[in-house]
Amino acid sequence: MILKTLNTFLKNYPKAPLVIAYSGGVDSQVLLHAVAQLKRQNILKQNVIAIHVNHGLSPFAKQWQNFALHQCEQLNIQFKTVNVKVLEKPRTSLEAQARDKRYQALEELSPKNAVILTGHHQDDQVETFFLSLKRGSGLKGLSAMGIESEFGCKNQRLLRPLLNVSREGIVHYAQEHQLKWIEDESNTDTRFDRNFLRKEILPKLKARWSNFNQTVTRSAQHCQEAQQILDEVAEQDLEHCLVEKSVLAIPALMALSLARFNQTVRFFIHQHKSLMPTQQQLEQLYEQLSEAGKDKTPEVKLGDVWLRRFQDKLYLTSEYQAVKEWQYEIDLDKNNQTIELPDRLGKLILYLDQEKIIDSHEVPDNSARYKLDSDIDEKSITSLSLPNNIQSIKLAFSHENPKCLPDYRRQSRSLKKVLQELSIPPWQRKRLPLLFINNELVAVIGYFVCQPFIADKHQNKIIVHWLKESG
Repeated sequence: MILKTLNTFLKNYPKAPLVIAYSGGVDSQVLLHAVAQLKRQNILKQNVIAIHVNHGLSPFAKQWQNFALHQCEQLNIQFKTVNVKVLEKPRTSLEAQARDKRYQALEELSPKNAVILTGHHQDDQVETFFLSLKRGSGLKGLSAMGIESEFGCKNQRLLRPLLNVSREGIVHYAQEHQLKWIEDESNTDTRFDRNFLRKEILPKLKARWSNFNQTVTRSAQHCQEAQQILDEVAEQDLEHCLVEKSVLAIPALMALSLARFNQTVRFFIHQHKSLMPTQQQLEQLYEQLSEAGKDKTPEVKLGDVWLRRFQDKLYLTSEYQAVKEWQYEIDLDKNNQTIELPDRLGKLILYLDQEKIIDSHEVPDNSARYKLDSDIDEKSITSLSLPNNIQSIKLAFSHENPKCLPDYRRQSRSLKKVLQELSIPPWQRKRLPLLFINNELVAVIGYFVCQPFIADKHQNKIIVHWLKESG
């Protein structure tokens, strides 16, 4: 039955590389053996790789890794392994952290267009359903695990071909083929919620209702279908509210019913691969947007991101570190310099040679991590004249609100007022690189040059190219 089930799914991917998420436990051991059988029978013709992730959480982790290697050698399956470090974080269990690290490793080690196979079975599905129920999850959580889904950023697919097979069926296959497998000692520790369900609760339910696993699986499938409908509605609502990738139009968002507001925000957050907000956080966000006036700039933390209001827009941002203490003294004896900015702000490339021309070949080799200033690409290159008597030239983020005369204004004004005029959100104003010569503000990089320092072709000048980090 397992060979037939596996072949039914895999025949849809006749050319895709196959990757087995292989722990060495009974589930993945059966999956590995079944794939090897299909490969031996020439039913599967593509390349197969088994990837073992060593979390280092058990004293037996190295033994398990060696066992996994030996099994793959016996079955003539290519083997890869990687060590990961798991650190528990707030609002996330150690088990969830280990899972995230495992999936990250699978994505990185798997080739493009690969189909990644896991050994999840029906009992895993039931446990996942109950864990979601315990957390008070909505339809998305109660949908438990899908048989097939998109995975990673390399056009990969995640496939759980044994999801409708019971654990008894898995064990029966293993015993029938005299397979050996790893028994993780932590699986007996009922302090972990999943183990408590597996050992204490679900056996009693199955003893009372023999078809209990099948009916829970059916309920999870109903939830998946309902969630798909909600996602389609949320996608339409989001399209109507979206101003740009990480910005929503507040009037359009607040025109939605409360239920659709919540669903749209969740869908928006999910698209950015961030932790889902709690119901309390969504209520706080709705209240802030409903009651705060347009001149207010409330900020609400949702999961591991922030939603920040400015004017009629809602911005999704990461959590920022304070950068006001950062400074950098520029060495005028160097014709060009690359300066790494703090807190994922990217880098500045400085050219002190007036003949230097910036074009595509000047972007550093690792520039895939960077993008030009998204708001005003045409001003990502700042050019200004250098005075003859320079005692110091530095970059900083902090200032004492000096008066300045930008290149586009007729009268000078305080820097804070100028940044407000430019409609720059308050949190971004604190993260703009400022260039000072002899302690005088001469430019806000990416936005303007003060008039006394406007570049002249007959003068020495400095050119600053701002590359922002992507994401």
